[in-house]
Amino acid sequence: MRHLSFFLSFCLFYFLVIPHGKSSSISAVCVDIINQTCKTCADESASFNYNFCLNSLQTVPVSHATNLQGLALVAMELALQNASNTVSSIKELLTNTTSFDSFAFACLEDCMELYLGAVLTIVDSVGAFLSEHYINAKLWLSLVVEAATTCEEGFAEKKGEVSPLTKKNHDLIQLCNTALCIIHLLTHAIPS
Repeated sequence: MRHLSFFLSFCLFYFLVIPHGKSSSISAVCVDIINQTCKTCADESASFNYNFCLNSLQTVPVSHATNLQGLALVAMELALQNASNTVSSIKELLTNTTSFDSFAFACLEDCMELYLGAVLTIVDSVGAFLSEHYINAKLWLSLVVEAATTCEEGFAEKKGEVSPLTKKNHDLIQLCNTALCIIHLLTHAIPS
C-alpha cells in the first residue's frame, strides 16, 4: 500500500505545483476552499454531511491551499487510506475466530472481498480523474459507496447482528461522497 500513497502524493504535487490550462477558472483562491466546498456540497444534498467533509479535509494541511482538483485528490486519498485500513482491520477480525459466529464470520469474509475490490477501484478512479475522465471516476467512486453499503447491509440480514465495521463503512461512504461532490463541482465549472 505504500506505493499507492506515493502515487497519490505525486498526484497532489502534480495538481498543486504544475499549472494546467483548464484550471484557471477553478484555481486556488484566498478563501478557505474546504469550508466553501463542503458548504456548497451540503447545500446541494440534504444527505451530505458538512461537518464530516470539513473535519476530514482539514486533516490534510495542503488541502487549505489547493484548488478543486487537488481537493478531490485529497478526498480520494483519504478514501483509499480508509479502505486500506479497513482491509487490515478485517484481517485482524478474521484471525479471532472465537469472537464471531459463523454468520458474522461469513459477513466479514464478504466485506474483505468488497474492500479489496474497493481499494483497487479507488486507485482506478484516481487514474480516471487524472486523465480527466470524470464520468468514469464518479462511476467507480459510486461503486465503492455501494461496496461499503453492501458490507454493512450484510450484517443487518440477521436480526440483532451488529457490524464491527459500521463506522469504517460510514466513513468510506462519506469520503467517497465528498470526492463525488467535488468532481461534480469540477464538471460544472469547466466549460464544455
